[in-house]
Amino acid sequence: MRAIVRNEALQQEQGDEVLRLRAQLERVQGRRLDAPVLPTHPAFAALLPGGGLRPGAAYSLARSMSLLLALMARPSQEGSWCAAVGMPELGAEAAESIGVDLARLVLVPDPGPRWLAVTATIAEVAPVVAVRPPTRVADGQVARLAARLRDRGTVLLVQGPWPQAEATLDVGDPEWSGVGRGHGYVAGRAVTVRSSSRRWPRAKRERMLLPGPDGQVALVAPSVVELVEGSNPSVVERHFDSRGALAQRGSPRDETLRTAEDHEYEELQRLEAEERHRERLRTARRVLEAVG
Repeated sequence: MRAIVRNEALQQEQGDEVLRLRAQLERVQGRRLDAPVLPTHPAFAALLPGGGLRPGAAYSLARSMSLLLALMARPSQEGSWCAAVGMPELGAEAAESIGVDLARLVLVPDPGPRWLAVTATIAEVAPVVAVRPPTRVADGQVARLAARLRDRGTVLLVQGPWPQAEATLDVGDPEWSGVGRGHGYVAGRAVTVRSSSRRWPRAKRERMLLPGPDGQVALVAPSVVELVEGSNPSVVERHFDSRGALAQRGSPRDETLRTAEDHEYEELQRLEAEERHRERLRTARRVLEAVG
């Protein structure tokens, strides 16, 4: 009986200690660890702590405009204002094609030497702010901006390294599709997005279309290869529906497991290629008629 009482007391003490440390960590970070997040495209859910963009946090991104716009797309669609500071090459057409609501997008192409002050000011009113720092930022400036982000609940997307980032997302292994030997149109790009975070013991990876043939983001199906540290490579097939949800698993070498969505996608690709071919023929015919 005494042993049982001692065990219960010990468990209670350990539980109280965990709660105390959790509360202390939340006070230091200025936000709750289980606080709601801004949802993003389902393709990024597994790559972001909490499955989305955490208000008051900063994220360090590779210099990929497609990655940045893809993260901003759904928040803008759901009513959050987004801003991009110091990115003169960001095009409205590209942003719209990947899903960003232009009615809720603010562009500051050239903020000048006071770019950090501009970023901090916009963070007062825009829930999502993207910036490309032209120079290194002092630790004191980072701390002051972080305090403002936490106070306003603003998400900061930084193209480049950033101290105390919630997560760091890199893009690699690009593979373009749609281009043949000297002919064809670029239809899409498959990349591997790698995410590292202090909340995880090891990095996570997803293979995705960024962008796909329709300009949207999609997880690569039907299969990806996952390399597990300390073990032999294993091949895992993952099928996803239109919302990015996992549908089924199997062997990537078994063609009989391809879903109806895969067949529809291939048929759409074929029809689009035929339409482009017919359009080129019509153009050539008009040219010949014009020259007699």
